Amino acid sequence: MFIKCEATPNPANLKFLPGRPVLETGTVDFPNAQAARRSPLARRLFEYDGVTGVFLGQDFVTVTKQADTGWEALEPKIREGILDHFVSGEPVIQSAGENGSGAAAGGDEALMAEIEELLTSRVRPAVQQGGGDVTLRGFRDGIVLLELTGDAAGMMAPIGRLMRHFLPEVLEVRDYRDDQDKPGLSTPEGLAVQRVLTERINPSVAGHGGYISLVDVQDDTAYIRLEGGCQGCGMADVTLKQGVEVEIIEAVEAIGRVLDVTDHAGGTNPYYQPGG
Repeated sequence: MFIKCEATPNPANLKFLPGRPVLETGTVDFPNAQAARRSPLARRLFEYDGVTGVFLGQDFVTVTKQADTGWEALEPKIREGILDHFVSGEPVIQSAGENGSGAAAGGDEALMAEIEELLTSRVRPAVQQGGGDVTLRGFRDGIVLLELTGDAAGMMAPIGRLMRHFLPEVLEVRDYRDDQDKPGLSTPEGLAVQRVLTERINPSVAGHGGYISLVDVQDDTAYIRLEGGCQGCGMADVTLKQGVEVEIIEAVEAIGRVLDVTDHAGGTNPYYQPGG
């Protein structure tokens, strides 16, 4: 059994093609080891140090690694793990009636295929011409979860409009990372930043029809999103640098910088991309 390996636009992801079907239809995203408990294949891959995500497609397995882990040592282990799984005869997903994080269920499987076809025929060729790429990471309750890389990061809104036009069942298109747990929000620093936003900043920007939400807190950095009247405003960077950032840093000692993750042109946010 020969397992082909392909690079992706995201250097943290590597795509493995075992040369045989992985899933009968749709895709399944396992963003962590706990989510992978129903998949013997994904569980096996999460046993390797440095693996942070496993995404299964109909004929491929995409693995995400930690930033400080090299593919040189990890890639052969993943190949071996995939090979061992298929030799074992175990199912990829233990129960056809259950689904992992972001997976389609029942009647959603046909819709997942339509979403993938729309991405393949209309979206991916356009974003790849601009140096980006788009990957379907799941579908749940009318929400399509996408991973946009490269120059495609600011195209979530137009992709969403296209999807809703052709597929009325699609209610929202969202960055898959926004759908994951963010433990930083419940830390003392995260709660302190939220209090500053709620009690001191948002009452002020509300007068302009705006709102600032806290996306996450990691290490000494608070990630925020400007919404409503603040989104797309020509003074957004001034508002951030001279107002919001200063107030948060002064109020929360552990925070050293504040980054705006808003896509002011596209109408949604490329996750963890600082504003200009």
